[in-house]
Amino acid sequence: MHIIDFTIPYPADYGGVIDLFWKLPALQKEGVQIHLHCFDYGRGQQPELNKYCASVNYYKRQKGIPAKLPYIVATRKNETLFQNLLQDDYPILMEGIHSTYLLNDERFINRKKFVRLHNVEFEYYHHLYQSSTSIFKKIYFYNESRLLKKYEQAIVAKATAFWGVTHKDVDVYRNLFGCKIIDYLPLYLPADWTVSCKEGKGNFCLYQGDLSVAANDKAALWLLQKVFNNLDIPFVIAGKNPSKKLQSLISKQNKGRLIANPSNEEMKSLIEYAHINILPSFSSSGIKLKLLNALFNSKHCVVNNDTVSGSGLDKLCHIANDEKAMKKIILQLYPEPFSQSEIGMRKEVLRNMFNSEANAKQQVKAIWG
Repeated sequence: MHIIDFTIPYPADYGGVIDLFWKLPALQKEGVQIHLHCFDYGRGQQPELNKYCASVNYYKRQKGIPAKLPYIVATRKNETLFQNLLQDDYPILMEGIHSTYLLNDERFINRKKFVRLHNVEFEYYHHLYQSSTSIFKKIYFYNESRLLKKYEQAIVAKATAFWGVTHKDVDVYRNLFGCKIIDYLPLYLPADWTVSCKEGKGNFCLYQGDLSVAANDKAALWLLQKVFNNLDIPFVIAGKNPSKKLQSLISKQNKGRLIANPSNEEMKSLIEYAHINILPSFSSSGIKLKLLNALFNSKHCVVNNDTVSGSGLDKLCHIANDEKAMKKIILQLYPEPFSQSEIGMRKEVLRNMFNSEANAKQQVKAIWG
């Protein structure tokens, strides 16, 4: 089969590519011969991918083209890719709405075509619009959200089937767009991910994420200004490329510690030794890999409804939807050791929910019967 990735899926070093990469060895184990096509805009060619794929093809993403289609779709239109796909009649799996331009091309009308949704993209871009403080970014995100909503509606009848990463995303496609050919497919996760959290007490509260993303920056600022502003509990914020505003606020308030651009080992250690992972979100689409990382490897998790919407993970978390409720839960949990029974519950839920072998079998059955 052909798989079109919106980016190069290796190294699997951030949330957006974990599902992309770990799908490859799982499908290979089921006997699938994979012809991978991916867009390179900075990550470079990766020989590691040759271990799992019969062929790997790289394409440059176009830049700066005006289009009536969403920018994330229009910039991945590539005739060389289409000609490669037309050399045979293999099924095609498109990763993300980004990779779906060929659904509008009549040359592929009789092909088996499958779409893996990583978000409800128009919702995701609307939340980016709400979170951004740059007027130029706000204009871009608003327009992209508008175009994506129209585009996502238009393609629901053009694919053989869709798969969503959460029940909530599946429901949006069914109820808002009238999509009748969509199912839930859990994330593919690293083969070595097992529940490794330890009972007892950690030393601090932690918020972690890619801080260059406006929504994550907004969450970190909110926690500093509204939740930890008068709590006498150690608080650490860790992640890539924090904004100058976040750096300045931490320096002035002296209420938290910022760890910018931690190494993978440093982040792993922070998650392991945190007592409470505090992970509010301002977007309910998709699934949050940072939450999964915390559930597999750390202790208490405090989130809001948007963080766990449609994921089935709410039973493993403490829910607080405003600063008052979040402060109350943090004060209750900080003295409480993490228990063996909570670890047991995580093992049961996560083992049943995330199984790459079962995922691969589900996809193989849907594609080939």
